[in-house]
Amino acid sequence: MSAFLRQLKSLNPDAGTNRTWLYVPYDQLTDTIGPLARHTPDDLGIVLIENRWKASRRPYHKQKLALVLANMRHFALEQASRGVRVEYRFADSTYAEALTDVVKELGPLLMMNPAERELRADLQALVVAGELRLQPHEGWLTTKEDFLAGAGAEPVWRMDAFYRHVRRNTGILMDERGKPVGGRFSFDGENRKPWPGTPAAPEVPSFTPDAITAEVIELVETTFQHHPGSVRPEQLPTTKEDAERLWQWALDECLPLFGPYEDAMSTKSRGLFHTRISPLMNMHRLLPRRILEDVLAADIPLPSLEGFVRQILGWREYVRHIHTLTDGFRELPGQDVTTTPEPGDAGFALWSKTTFPTSYAAHVDGGATPNRQGQNNPVPPAFWGAPSGLKCLDDVVESVWDEGYSHHITRLMVLANMGMLFDISPRALTDWFWVAYIDAYDWVVEPNVLGMGMYATDCMTTKPYIAGSGYIRKMSDYCKDCEFHPKKSCPLTPMYWAWLDRHAESVSHLQRMRIPLASLRKRSPEKRESDLKIFETVTHTLLNGERLSHEQIAPLLP
Repeated sequence: MSAFLRQLKSLNPDAGTNRTWLYVPYDQLTDTIGPLARHTPDDLGIVLIENRWKASRRPYHKQKLALVLANMRHFALEQASRGVRVEYRFADSTYAEALTDVVKELGPLLMMNPAERELRADLQALVVAGELRLQPHEGWLTTKEDFLAGAGAEPVWRMDAFYRHVRRNTGILMDERGKPVGGRFSFDGENRKPWPGTPAAPEVPSFTPDAITAEVIELVETTFQHHPGSVRPEQLPTTKEDAERLWQWALDECLPLFGPYEDAMSTKSRGLFHTRISPLMNMHRLLPRRILEDVLAADIPLPSLEGFVRQILGWREYVRHIHTLTDGFRELPGQDVTTTPEPGDAGFALWSKTTFPTSYAAHVDGGATPNRQGQNNPVPPAFWGAPSGLKCLDDVVESVWDEGYSHHITRLMVLANMGMLFDISPRALTDWFWVAYIDAYDWVVEPNVLGMGMYATDCMTTKPYIAGSGYIRKMSDYCKDCEFHPKKSCPLTPMYWAWLDRHAESVSHLQRMRIPLASLRKRSPEKRESDLKIFETVTHTLLNGERLSHEQIAPLLP
């Protein structure tokens, strides 16, 4: 018997006959909301399912598997020590199949509505049959009514309008006159500084794995050895105490300087002043409401405070509402959207030359495939670690496969921007983000990639977030050690113009694209031909898993 099961057996109270039973999904690991917060421990039992079917749906990063499984096991022990009876099951089937067997033993189960659509789809038949009795998910900060009242009418919802509405409705960062503190709702203009190397970025806390976590690491390295990435034990916060320590570090060391440098990127610090709490918050080891309360009570400069509040109260809530209202982008105004029957491998086979053995279930599809620009290239091996020759891309990809992490600007302005420039399929790149990042779940990754990063649908943002080398040169130090000169030979700028040339018609109606499109029309035929040749050369080279060189690009420049 494993150390975990021995410890659970020693802590677990008797099942008894009068307990109310609750199924706890993998991302609801908290006893401060829902039935676990209201029932006395001796009146409640919980069911947790460690599911290899889920883990094998996609080629998930090993660090992600270790983080989720270790937190689930520690949560089980924490609840048993409170007096809650824990039924911890292991499954190789869908959650629906596993829970059908549990219901036969224990009767119908309560469940807070799952955040992930994929899990809701899996369990829908049990909900309809009354064997799972849904209760509202209490981890969110806003309601559907808040969203509809604030975000405007479809087909283009507005995050800034939603955020202002929620601020007014809650009184958060509002003064006694009903005006925003500091006179503005957003201090985004102050939060766009490149980081020169000082002040020093904080050192990320390290964690010492206990016997339970060590057992999970061994499981991941053996059972899931065919998955990509590596496990970083020192970066695995797995207990309630670990979560508290990470949050206190973020509050003290990161947030005072978060605002000014939140858009900066650097080879010297992967996270800069970003808090790294999103994986724990998305599993509810840290509650968003508590995070907001703590940060509002802290002594933090207003630009940093407002920027962080906007991420938690604004963007995070905005994306989950859109994901729910569009049924995971399956129902979009003015767009016919198909779904893929099976999960994609996100370019795993192209990179590894082997097929990933994906878990399949007929009643759980692989995701929606909106694609306004008709971009259909696969994810190139460069996103899996094959050197591309582009310092910015290679540095960020290295950090992702090393840690399962990079901060939000590297995700948007390096990885998603490259996805746009390379004409990668939005669904394929979304799947890549889903497998690569330890904080990725469908409700957050699909809006961030399909909706924002890849502009596969226009319901979320007023323009595609696409750029050449200028933004990266301004906001990072990547260009310093790159083979390509950012102003003279970097292929990203001609690829930006080539993207505009290919997709001008699909974005011509956008007010914020009129100036770039006007500049495109002034671009000479020779430069436009050069742009196209550079796009073709770069995509051909990277899709073949080869490294770009200055010698390839220089002859193509006008």
